[in-house]
Amino acid sequence: MTLLASRDAAEDTEDAATAKQPSDPRWVRPSVGALLLATAVLYLWNLGESGWANAFYSAAAQAGSLSWKALFFGSSDAANAITVDKTPAALWVMSLSARLFGVNAWSILVPQALMGVGSVALLYAAVRRTSGPAAGLLAGAVLALTPAAALMFRFNNPDSLLVLLLVAGAYCVVRALEKASPRWLALAGIAVGFGFLAKMLQAFLVLPAFGLAYLIAAPTSLGKRLLHLLGALICTFLSTGWYLAVVALWPAADRPYIGGSQENSLWELAFGYNGFGRITGDEVGSVGGSPNGGWGGTGWDRLFGSEMAGGIAWLIPAAVVALAAGLWFTRRAPRTDSGRAALIVWGGWFLVTAVVFSYMGGIIHAYYMIALAPATAALVGIAGTQLWRARGNPAAAGILSAGIGLTALTAYLLLSRQSDWLPGLAIAILVAGLLCAFLVFVAARLPDVARRLVAVGALAAVLAGTGAYTVATAATPHSGALPSAGPETGRGMRMGGPGGLLGTSLPGENLAALLRQDSANYTWTAATVGSNNAAGYQLGGGAPVMAVGGFNGTDPAPTLEQFQEYVRSGQIHYFLDEGMMMRGETGSDAAERIAAWVAVTYAPTTVDGITVYDLSR
Repeated sequence: MTLLASRDAAEDTEDAATAKQPSDPRWVRPSVGALLLATAVLYLWNLGESGWANAFYSAAAQAGSLSWKALFFGSSDAANAITVDKTPAALWVMSLSARLFGVNAWSILVPQALMGVGSVALLYAAVRRTSGPAAGLLAGAVLALTPAAALMFRFNNPDSLLVLLLVAGAYCVVRALEKASPRWLALAGIAVGFGFLAKMLQAFLVLPAFGLAYLIAAPTSLGKRLLHLLGALICTFLSTGWYLAVVALWPAADRPYIGGSQENSLWELAFGYNGFGRITGDEVGSVGGSPNGGWGGTGWDRLFGSEMAGGIAWLIPAAVVALAAGLWFTRRAPRTDSGRAALIVWGGWFLVTAVVFSYMGGIIHAYYMIALAPATAALVGIAGTQLWRARGNPAAAGILSAGIGLTALTAYLLLSRQSDWLPGLAIAILVAGLLCAFLVFVAARLPDVARRLVAVGALAAVLAGTGAYTVATAATPHSGALPSAGPETGRGMRMGGPGGLLGTSLPGENLAALLRQDSANYTWTAATVGSNNAAGYQLGGGAPVMAVGGFNGTDPAPTLEQFQEYVRSGQIHYFLDEGMMMRGETGSDAAERIAAWVAVTYAPTTVDGITVYDLSR
């Protein structure tokens, strides 16, 4: 059963209702190879220009390359003072790569690029099983050419691993739906569970869609469907809970402090600061955002605002049209129809994630939009190919035509916001898109050669805007905690946030030499407030630097008393003061107290513009 449940279209579609896949035409394998090769080039080319990218995670990868304990817990430093404020699965990959190939920009960034290629391959495979190779190729191309995807797959945030695991989960659900396979459904649960270990509760946003699709469409009895779902849910919790349990049971004195928490608890981090706090805005220890604690206006149009739109909005209108049309045309299909089940998988993923991102009141950044990219791409790929096959149906032709025109208009509006970049591209896409939309509407009456030209032109018009923005994103180096998609605007490397809290700068030569001096005699060569400050000094000096107060400087780690004991026992050589006191209305003031104690107890010197206190004197 296809996306369109009309008899006129049935002869032109592939039989995706059975698990047995038809033989592919000869053009499929070369096309898939070309897609993956082009994706690899896009994501790997000139990758080292971004340097340490997000130095916060690069420093943790460096720590993991030196200490197995730091690798396991995701510590910011090899001496295990405090962890990053995320579960560490993404760091496991980067740290192992750094162990194998040395600590450098390529060893840290290449794993994410390869995850991007893997995500495109898995998305192709998942969409192909329900809608054919052409739909899979289109979906894969759309994912590869989504600016937010190119941004994150060329960066070292945890989002790359999260997306790879979620796409793998969706593929497993598609396989499970074919024969009501509890094994494949359990594998989907395991993939999502490990997604939690990459970025915590965000991974679970896909669970409603996956569960609903199986509950509705799996070809077995209701009782077995419920039993299979229960088993998959248990697998999800086991693949997540083992790590939470190990950290909870590990003696706190023998592991690093859990960064981002106020009670040294991974459970608190997962379900508070990085969990429901992101929804409600009640995130203890958070700083930044608006004066009232918010992170931009919420509402249905948030994804089309100036911050988010460039990364993801190009094909969102088309995805909405695709989902609505698909559900309408399959409304009378059998319960087990694979086409409708695929729409539930990808459409549910899309809707839940889009609604949460649009209305969440806590911390949100533009690069989060990568989580929408696979679902958007799948919906466009499925609907685009099936509507084209059914072009003889006036309703199908009209919807496809409307989707093309709407996408061209969206690209025009987005590109018009940056009229000084590639002037003329916006109007060219609009004119070409509207022309192709008209020709698609009458394509059933055109000769074969003309139809093929129309199809190629429509694809070019649909992908031109997002493709140009993606190439510009890949061509621009990015660094800091808040990278954004889009072209370079004359500022050189696109930085993320101010130095100190969200940005990182490496120490000057004199300071780096000072940090290396006698570093082997100390547990930490230095301490400083904030993880990004510490990351820069650690990467520049090559020795552990204590991030006092964690990422925001608001964690109670260490306390003043603990810090004084470290100093008395000769474990910290220097304290570096950049004046970063970012404490908000909540969180600990331990970092402020430590900085104040150091300032009144030790004499300052200045090295490369940084105030340095020698704690050994």
